Order: sequence, then structure tokens, then C-alpha cells
Amino acid sequence: MILDLLFPNRCIHCNRIIDADLLVCEICFEHIHFTHYDYFNENIIKEKCKLLFPVENTYALMRFEEKSLSRKIIHELKYRNREKTGKILADWTTENLNFYDQKPDLLVSVPLHPKKQKERGYNQLHLFTETLSEYYRIPFDHDLIKRNHYSKAQALKDKKHRLKNDNIFSITRNISGKHILLIDDVFTTGNTVATIAWEILNVGDNKVSVLVMAVDY
Repeated sequence: MILDLLFPNRCIHCNRIIDADLLVCEICFEHIHFTHYDYFNENIIKEKCKLLFPVENTYALMRFEEKSLSRKIIHELKYRNREKTGKILADWTTENLNFYDQKPDLLVSVPLHPKKQKERGYNQLHLFTETLSEYYRIPFDHDLIKRNHYSKAQALKDKKHRLKNDNIFSITRNISGKHILLIDDVFTTGNTVATIAWEILNVGDNKVSVLVMAVDY
């Protein structure tokens, strides 16, 4: 209580004092560019994924525009030790995403290399995934996919190096007959999710859909 008085939670955009469980104030919330995608219909992620691997459905919560509030939110989550941002983003997702009677069988998030996760202190996708799992009652598996190599952050790579993801990921066990919802933070080229998707598709009669926090146009 004393810490809350001395160091109140503030909106990451305008610095107004807000409730402890919030990320932005009501005014700034209106400036977040949500995509309003329909998970089952065509969108830019599905179009790009279809060029890379067989995809079922796709969804992005926000647009990852330069100098946008959505970009600031993702950076708070990944680089400023704001792990609880993942739960907030998941709560926003549940308000906009309905699987109806076609829920996937398993939620799988893109893994960090153990060294990177130790440096950051957490995987930015885990709390997001676990919150979705609890809400939709879909199991998750943080260990199905393994990242084999340590590398610098995608945001620090140029486009040429982002495309070179061969052998970065491997699947840890055989899985078959499952519809996997693959979860990542930002969709850019689609190469990361494609690499993982092929690992999943190649081990059995599986299907892959994609859900991301934000899409970079």
C-alpha cells in the first residue's frame, strides 16, 4: 500500500496515475489500433502465411505501427520487465476473439532460448498464453517447441538476417491429429511461425493456426 502511494502505477503513454492492474488510461486506450480481425476470415497474416505453409486461421490483436502505442506496449512487455502486460493483452484478446465451436486443441507459444529467457527473467508469451488457456479452457504446452540457438532480438536484426531461421527450432515430441494454435508477439515476415509450423506439420496429421499480439504491416 505504501509503495503504491510512493510509486503509483502510471499510464505508459501519458503518465496519468491509473489503477495498479491497468496499463494505459481510458483516454489513451482509445488510441490503440486494434485490428478487429475475424479469426476465420481472410486477413494480411493469413495471406502471408499461405505463401509459407498451410495455415487454418489467423488473428492479431493490434497493429504494430511505428511510433504507435501498440509498439510501446509490446516493448514494455519484452524489454521493460512488465511481464503482467501479457495478462492485460490476453484479457483484451478474449474480449475480441471467439472460437465458437472450433477451438484449437493446444496452445503453443514461440520459445526463447534458455539463455535469453534467463537474461529477461521470463518468456513474454507465457503469461499471455496461460491466461488464454484458462479463459478458453484450452491446454497449453510451453515445452513442445525448443529453440536450438541463442540469437539477438528480432527487433535488432535487419530483414535479411530475419529470414535465416533454418534449424533454429525443433519439436521435442511427436504429436499427431492436433490443431495447434501457435502464439507469437509480433508478426513481421512470418518466417519464425513458418519454421515452427513446419516442425509441427511434419511430425503428424496436424493443423496450425496463428495468433499474435500485433501485426507489423
